[in-house]
Parts: sequence; C-alpha cells; structure tokens
Amino acid sequence: MRPLRVNGLELRLARSEREVEASQALRYRVFYEEMGAKPTAHEASCRRDIDRYDQHCDHLLVLDNEHGDAQNPCVVGSYRLLRGDVAEHASGFYSDNEFDLDPLVRKTPEVLELGRSCIDSDYRSRGTIQLLWRGLSQYIFDNRIRYMFGCASFPGTDPADVKLPLSYLYHHHLAPEDIRTRAFDAHFVDMNMMDKDAIDTRQAFRQLPPLIKGYLRVGSVVGDGAVIDHQFNTIITHIIIDTKNITRKYLDHYTPETDEVETMQRFDAAIATNDALAPCA
Repeated sequence: MRPLRVNGLELRLARSEREVEASQALRYRVFYEEMGAKPTAHEASCRRDIDRYDQHCDHLLVLDNEHGDAQNPCVVGSYRLLRGDVAEHASGFYSDNEFDLDPLVRKTPEVLELGRSCIDSDYRSRGTIQLLWRGLSQYIFDNRIRYMFGCASFPGTDPADVKLPLSYLYHHHLAPEDIRTRAFDAHFVDMNMMDKDAIDTRQAFRQLPPLIKGYLRVGSVVGDGAVIDHQFNTIITHIIIDTKNITRKYLDHYTPETDEVETMQRFDAAIATNDALAPCA
C-alpha cells in the first residue's frame, strides 16, 4: 500500500524488524503500563508486547518521523492485520483460541483479522485516528477483503458491570447465523443478561467503548458470547464487519480519478461521526 503523510505523521505498513519492535513497544506501553495487562517475564524484560502471530502479520503503523528515524522509529499508532490466506498456512488466527470462527471462514477465504489496535496517549486525536482508518480502508481495497473480524474489549473482568452494553449488542447487533462466530463453551459468557424491552438503547450505546462504537457505525455485528481475558483485564467481544458496508462509505475515496487532497477531504467528512479510537487488544 502507498504511504500517506499528513501533518508530520506518516501512515504505512512496517518495513523492518525495528519498526515491528517499535510497534510492540507501543503496545506494551498502552496495554500493560496504561491498561494494567499482565506481561510474561519475557515481555516485562524487553518491555514489548510479543506473541507468535506478529511474525505472520502486516503491521499498519502511524509514525512521527520528526521524532524518529530508521534506527529508532517513533511509532505512535498501530493495527495488526492477519489475512485469511496467511493464517491458513501459518499460525491460524489469534481469536480462534476463544471463538469458533468456522461459520465465518467457511463463508469466504477473503477475510482479515484485526488486532492490537492502539494509539500513543500523546497522539490520541482525530487526526491519528483518521490516518489509521484511511490505511485500513486502503488495505481492504488492495487485498479484496470481504469480511473483517477481531476482538474488541470492555475494561474489567466482571460481566455484571457491563451487562447493559453487552445485552444491547446481543439484542441489536448479533451477527446473522451464517457468519456468526461463537465463544467456545470453556470461555463462554452469555451476553443476553437483560430482556430486550428493558434496555435503554441510548444509555447502552454511551457505555460502549469508543472502538466498538466506531465499528458499529460502519455496520459491524457481534458473535455470540463474550470471553473474560484475565491477562489483559478485559471482557472480549467478537466483532465482524462486512466490508461492503465500508465500501459504500470509504473505499470509493481511493479511485484513481480523485486527487489526494480531495480524497482526504471526502474521507475526513465521511468518518467525522466516529469516536476516538481507544486502546483495545
């Protein structure tokens, strides 16, 4: 994908091991130092968030080149992207440890798992968020992705604390059966904790994490069941996005007939209703 530079920030895929390591360091600061996740001894010693999937993923980065260089890249935003064709021949998907993905991945091989999304606290602004959305949209277009999916989380580990938004997601945004993922029985937390008629939908939406709000606004749906992640101190839901919904709003901004300035203006207007991108594993 082609790089994009805006206001001193650059958006592109990682090109080197150093850039991936800088992204892992950003993830460590956000997930472990800011959000209180529990690192392994190795992660704590190197102060990087690391797992076996990193080597197989593309890493979409926002870099501040004014405060970094090739030897010490300054990564301020990150998304980890794992395509279905890569996962099939390598590590599998990160979320298939907790969720049954069969209905979705049987539907089409043109799938993309999103993960490890985060932005440095000093750069957590609309401009950085828009860069990541632009990059994600271009990546979808370039790789002909039909469905995106991944984990999006609520802080804490007590489902009772988030029964309103979880029930709202279950009753109003449950995925169609033919693509509905499901938490494995060993991890399954029932999201249907309130009757549909008892849900204050406005209050429920306000209680959703910003990342989930953003996904819902481009037509995402959720799998059945949540999972408690004690390492990351979160409650995880599984998000599924049909990229045809995004295509109508975003992908046409990358047509060859549209110049770069107009592309950016149209894209910014299209996503102006999205909330800030919160740190989310």
